[in-house]
Amino acid sequence: MPVNATVHRWNDIPSEPITGSIARQYITGDRVTVARFELKRGGIVPRHSHESEQVSIVLNGALRFIIDGNDIVVRTGEVLQLPSWLEHEVHALEDSFVIDVFSPVRQDWIDKTDDYFRRE
Repeated sequence: MPVNATVHRWNDIPSEPITGSIARQYITGDRVTVARFELKRGGIVPRHSHESEQVSIVLNGALRFIIDGNDIVVRTGEVLQLPSWLEHEVHALEDSFVIDVFSPVRQDWIDKTDDYFRRE
């Protein structure tokens, strides 16, 4: 049975400006979405939740996640795992680059119904 593998290059994927301080690139497979975010210091992802389990990998910088009134700071080299439907908000404490992995796929991004993102 032939296997089809796809190589993606971040440099070939257009950066989508979400707000003046947040931009994203992403690819979607059958069951997973992988995103690369650039967040400028002071950028905010408003409180939201989603069906997808999320794994956030901070490649560079620092993010403050607000979950149930508690702050969790995730810095360069650290990873945060969020279960499905957990409400969270994110503040960029520094200019940051982050890889986020979601399963199942972020259908709201594909459908462009992620309006919460633009309520900065």
